[in-house]
Amino acid sequence: MLRTVDWSQLKPAEQAAALARPVKAADPAFLARVAALVAEVRGRGDAALHELTRELDRVELTGFRVSKDEVAAAATSLDASARTAIDTAIANVTRFHTAQVSTPLRVETAPGVVCERVSVPIDRVGLYVPAGSAPLPSTAIMLAVPARIAGCPTRVLCTPPRPDGRADPAVVYAATACGIEQIYKLGGAQAVAAMAFGTGTVPKVDKIYGPGNSWVTAAKSLVATDPDGAALDMPAGPSEVMVIADGDANPRFVALDLLAQAEHGPDSHVVLVTVEPSLVPAVGAEIAAALPGLPRRAIIERALTGSVAVVVPDLATAVTVANRYAPEHLILQAAEPRALVAGVRTAGSVFIGAFTPESVGDYCSGTNHVLPTYGFARSYSGLSVADFQRRMTLQEVTRDGLAGLAPTVTRLASLEGLDAHAAAVTVRLDGQLPGGRGAAP
Repeated sequence: MLRTVDWSQLKPAEQAAALARPVKAADPAFLARVAALVAEVRGRGDAALHELTRELDRVELTGFRVSKDEVAAAATSLDASARTAIDTAIANVTRFHTAQVSTPLRVETAPGVVCERVSVPIDRVGLYVPAGSAPLPSTAIMLAVPARIAGCPTRVLCTPPRPDGRADPAVVYAATACGIEQIYKLGGAQAVAAMAFGTGTVPKVDKIYGPGNSWVTAAKSLVATDPDGAALDMPAGPSEVMVIADGDANPRFVALDLLAQAEHGPDSHVVLVTVEPSLVPAVGAEIAAALPGLPRRAIIERALTGSVAVVVPDLATAVTVANRYAPEHLILQAAEPRALVAGVRTAGSVFIGAFTPESVGDYCSGTNHVLPTYGFARSYSGLSVADFQRRMTLQEVTRDGLAGLAPTVTRLASLEGLDAHAAAVTVRLDGQLPGGRGAAP
């Protein structure tokens, strides 16, 4: 079930092929359909949303916004254990993200020259929570908690309607428990377009966050390139996990870690990297034993067709492979997992030790599960409070401070041929306005 390769026996091109993710097809016809859908919503607003919801979600809605009655019904429809689980997850995520709040920075870089950096919330944010074959109240938590902590004044959440015309109750409960008041029953690219450009019902936002299918991903990328649209949180691709394991790793633990990620979707990618060749068949046997009892078996089996087990000579090489792959999730199941952490440079989130499954990060350890995928962990980080804020710099200079900087500014301005830059400094110090029109105040 796990295709096995010996890393040390592969040529560079073969190593790259062994770690290759499922190809994301950039079908021009598909992208054109997404662009047409976005244009429809942008041009026709709510009317287009009603038609698209009826066509794509097969639901006839009289209104998109989740009402107060529906919010109340969502809470009562969940049993006490479900509400407690959501509340516990919110508390842990809140605790970790609150610690991320940065303090203003103030530095006197030279006498009389003060530079500052402050963080200000993004005014209007849009949160997208998928609700297809697996509704994700955990995603509502991961998006809504940092948006609240960052202090974003307008927080809009969209999630697809169910066949009965309601939003998933767990998603609604989680969102409202995190302080979200504007929840809309909209899914897919049409939800992204509505938030990016605004409609009669849905407010326009400045930035859109959250995972989604290929339609959502394409729409987020499209509106982010439009000056009148909305920025996106990060590039997205299919979910993925890499497990580094040594001879002490429990094969059943490893197997369930791989299966947990594979059940996200048929294009999920799972990779095992091990120094112990005998672990591979043992993990394969555990996968085979667990599969019959899993409801999403068909999805998992499709994902596993692209899976791979990489045998490496030592754990240092395993970390090198991980940095090359740049996984969304990296699980370290080794006798001394902490010894490996210092070498990890490119991963969305790292799970250390045998008792730290990726599932805890998905739900309630406190870290954010919205992470860069498809190799984007080389240059992007997981979602945090900072993503819901802008960093803005300030500077204040006294007259003496300006006099001290003047030689540097004027010389650099002359090197660049920007004489007005130099004049903006000298006019403040020589007592004359441009053109010799009297003394400067």
